[in-house]
Amino acid sequence: MAIEALWPTLPVASTRQLVEAGIGDRLLTGAVRNGVLFRLRRGAYVRSSHWSQLKPWERDHLRIQAHYESTGGTCRYSHVSAARLHACSVWNCGPQIHVTTGYSNSRTSTGPDVKTHLFALDDSDVSTLPLADGREIYVTSLERTVLDCARLLRLNEAAVIGDHALRKGADLPRMLQLLEQSNIKRGRRRALTLLDALDARSESAGETRTRLLLREVGIDGFEPQYELTTPAGLFRADFADPSRRVIIEFDGKGKYSDFGPTDEVLLAERARENALTEEGWIFVRLEWPHLASPADVKRRVWPPPHGRGYKTGPAPHERPDP
Repeated sequence: MAIEALWPTLPVASTRQLVEAGIGDRLLTGAVRNGVLFRLRRGAYVRSSHWSQLKPWERDHLRIQAHYESTGGTCRYSHVSAARLHACSVWNCGPQIHVTTGYSNSRTSTGPDVKTHLFALDDSDVSTLPLADGREIYVTSLERTVLDCARLLRLNEAAVIGDHALRKGADLPRMLQLLEQSNIKRGRRRALTLLDALDARSESAGETRTRLLLREVGIDGFEPQYELTTPAGLFRADFADPSRRVIIEFDGKGKYSDFGPTDEVLLAERARENALTEEGWIFVRLEWPHLASPADVKRRVWPPPHGRGYKTGPAPHERPDP
C-alpha cells in the first residue's frame, strides 16, 4: 500500500524519483525482492501489478520510458521506438529500443536491448513529445521516422507504421524531399518502394497488410474504405470492387470499439451487410491467420465464393491503432 500511495505520476519511475517520493533504498529493495516492483532496467522501475496487466506492445512502450529514465532523457529515439512514441501502429518489430546518435561509444544508449544508429541528425529531423509530468522526450520527426523504418524493416512492417503516420499528418512530399536530400544511400530503394506503397485510407495494421497482400498476389480493383448507400444506412467497406460487387472485410477484434456500444454497432452493421447481400454483393472476410497464406487469400477472393462470405473462428487480437 505504501508503494501505491507514494508512486510518482508516470508508470515508470527512476531511483531518484522514488527517493524524492519517499521510497528509500530499504523500501525499494524490499519491494523488488517481494515482487511488488519490477526493475525494467538499472535505475528504472514499474509496479508489478501494473506491468502484469499490460499488452505486449504496451510493455514495449514502457521499456522506452525506462530507458529514458535510466539515461536522463538525453537520447534521441528513432526508428521503431520513435514510431511507438508517436503513437503509430507497430507490427512484428520486436521490443528492441532504437536511438540515433552522432557519436560513437555512447554510454547512455548502450545495452543488450538497445540498437544504436550512428548518424548526425539535423534539428529539423528531431522533435519533442511531452510526458505526463511536463518533461519532454526527443524523437525523430514523423517523416524521418517513416524513412528510417523503411530502410530497416520489411515492407509490410514499415507500411503499417507509414500508413498510420500519414493518418497522423506525416507529409508524403516532405518525405520524398528528405529522401532526395539525404546522404544515406543504403536503403534508398526500399524507402522509395515504401513511399509508393503507402495509403492513409488503411485504418489498421490488418488493413495495411491486406492491401499489400492483394497487390502481392496480383489482385487489383479493390478500393479501400469504399462507401455504399443502403436502405439501412451508409456502409463503408474495408475494400470493395464495384465492378465485381465483392467486399473484403478484415475482421480484427476491437474493430468497432471506437464507434459506439459494441452490440448496437454490430446490429446496425449487420443490417447494412444484409441489405448489400440482397443487392448481390459478396462478402469475403479475412482474419489474421489468412494473411500468412497469400495463395489461400487469392483463391478465396479471385474468383470469389458464389453467394456467400467466408467465415472462420475467433481471430487473434489485433493491435489497436492508438
